[in-house]
Amino acid sequence: MAKFLPERPVGSYPRETIRVFRLLKQLPDSFVIWQRLTIQDHGPSFLVYTQEERCALITVVPATLTDMRQAHQQGLFGATTAPGTTETEALNQFRTHLDVADALACIPGLILFPGIPVVDLQTALGEPPPGIVWGAREDLTSEAFLPWLVSRLGSRCTPEQFERLRRAFSPEIIIPSQLTIRQPLVRATEPVLTEYLLSYQQEWVLKYDLELSEEAEEANHELHLQLVNGVAGSGKSLLLLYRARLLRQFFPRKRMLVLTHNRPLIRDLQHRYHVLSGGDQGVEWKTFFGWCIAYWPTSPRPRLIKEYEQRALLQQAWEQHLADTSISLDLFKSEIDWLKDRLITTRQGYREADRSGRGFALKESMRDRVYGAILTYQHLLNAKGRLDFGDVPRRIWRALIEEDPHLPTYDVILIDEAQFFAPIWFAIIKRVLPMQRGQIFLVADPTQGFLKRRQSWLASGFNVRGHTRRLDRCYRTTREILAFATRFYQHRLPDDEEALIAANVQQTPSGLPPKVVALTSEQDELTRVVKEVKALVAAETPLEHILILHADWQGTNRLLTRLRAEFGATHVTHPKEGVQPEQIRVCQLGSATGLESPIVFLVGIHRLLEAEGSLRLSEEERAEQIRDNTRKLYMAMTRAGQRLVVTYVGEVPSLLEAPHT
Repeated sequence: MAKFLPERPVGSYPRETIRVFRLLKQLPDSFVIWQRLTIQDHGPSFLVYTQEERCALITVVPATLTDMRQAHQQGLFGATTAPGTTETEALNQFRTHLDVADALACIPGLILFPGIPVVDLQTALGEPPPGIVWGAREDLTSEAFLPWLVSRLGSRCTPEQFERLRRAFSPEIIIPSQLTIRQPLVRATEPVLTEYLLSYQQEWVLKYDLELSEEAEEANHELHLQLVNGVAGSGKSLLLLYRARLLRQFFPRKRMLVLTHNRPLIRDLQHRYHVLSGGDQGVEWKTFFGWCIAYWPTSPRPRLIKEYEQRALLQQAWEQHLADTSISLDLFKSEIDWLKDRLITTRQGYREADRSGRGFALKESMRDRVYGAILTYQHLLNAKGRLDFGDVPRRIWRALIEEDPHLPTYDVILIDEAQFFAPIWFAIIKRVLPMQRGQIFLVADPTQGFLKRRQSWLASGFNVRGHTRRLDRCYRTTREILAFATRFYQHRLPDDEEALIAANVQQTPSGLPPKVVALTSEQDELTRVVKEVKALVAAETPLEHILILHADWQGTNRLLTRLRAEFGATHVTHPKEGVQPEQIRVCQLGSATGLESPIVFLVGIHRLLEAEGSLRLSEEERAEQIRDNTRKLYMAMTRAGQRLVVTYVGEVPSLLEAPHT
């Protein structure tokens, strides 16, 4: 069976076009067929391409035999427009604008008349124009169609010719230059390539299961679910944006929501979508917590506890219940977070909870002690009239179960970095997405799962078997940067079964090797980064091409202060505040997921690696910290498209030493 993009008709088609669609789908798997989406007004309906690099354009004329005979009779007494004339002119005009040498020879146009016998077709229309072939009813049977089509395909298309054809036939896959980080590192004064295209794999994922029509809703009684996994830099976030744009164009009355877990990413996605869509305002953009707060069921809005205040309450509860156990204060906090991420509301529910992926076991007696400590912490929190972050979704969930919170419902929800979403988040999301007609599009990278979620998709409430697509090629970064990051990851986590890292480093383009700078103090590190940025700016590097990632929030704030003093407050920003042209971006490591930049500085990571050697850590805590840090640093390294600079205070670990060139 031929591979079809999209795999089903999208929108409303005449019966004759559907008939041709089914014929094309029966072709051998050596054929790839593109369906031209109906958001374009004119031109061919289908593009056929074979393994032998031969192709043809197909237009379907929905004329009946009566239409053809009437047109022929009227033509005997004066000028008339015969069926197929408009389609032929549109197809020839399409080929003229391709700017492809020998277009008539390598890209023939097949005008198909499924309802017209060959005799009537020849009588009414005669011989077709050069480069055009008529197809009659007899040619379009299951037995006759394949040999008829093969004999009329064009001569071999060169890759350059076919790229031009694909660009014109499917303009929805064009990537504007503003949305790629493979740009010149200095300001261009000469014309350069202005557009890129999605790969075939990316396009197939983009167009899979697009249908949201009323007819499809009536035929389908399940939630439309699609999960896109992929290596860092494979274009997952870009596909989410393209998916949103396509759905908006086909179904403008559907209500859509895009969710992420942090503000820098949602600001970045919203900015890129506006570039891609020409400023479309029909999609709602929120972090999950931002969405919860926006639709908070009661007044006033929640008062979240400060981190230092929470630490004091945790300490008090821990000392009362767990000080004489092997459970540390940090482990106690992570256990509270784990519980609040799930629909666990009773002591018995906690005793029976599945701890798969948690990293350590607890006997029932210890679970009782921990639960008692959690209750004490919660009482202390309530006494202050505060909530922690874990309480926010639990309050929304309680409102959904016990009240009528008047939350909005959506037809489509798209989630980027879905590996960071907790089971209770997904439970809430499914409640605002109608089961029989809703569509959820998840984008995830398990390799970046360092925020202690660690649950399976099934545990999160989604059966993704048969609904998962994988992108396995990195398009963002260079061979040298990817090899550097991959070596670091594989040496530190050689047995990580969840690893989803680029398998074929050689497929990525070559570039500069990462630069690792050893320094003696954090002050020297800060000064060096500022000097490096000044040198880039002096070399006319666009400010928006520079992204600086620091391991902690204090270092991030120091960098923001120094750089704003150097370049002006309007030219340096934290991505959570939104991004404008001519701005250097600075944020902490944990907020960088989904971001990308031609040039990335990775700063302050000595603190992460040195903390792994703390004597206060248990072996389970140490293993978890190593895993989290490895994934976090791999993520940060692969944000870079062309240049990566790593600064390190102290003796540089061997795994961070840049390869010799």
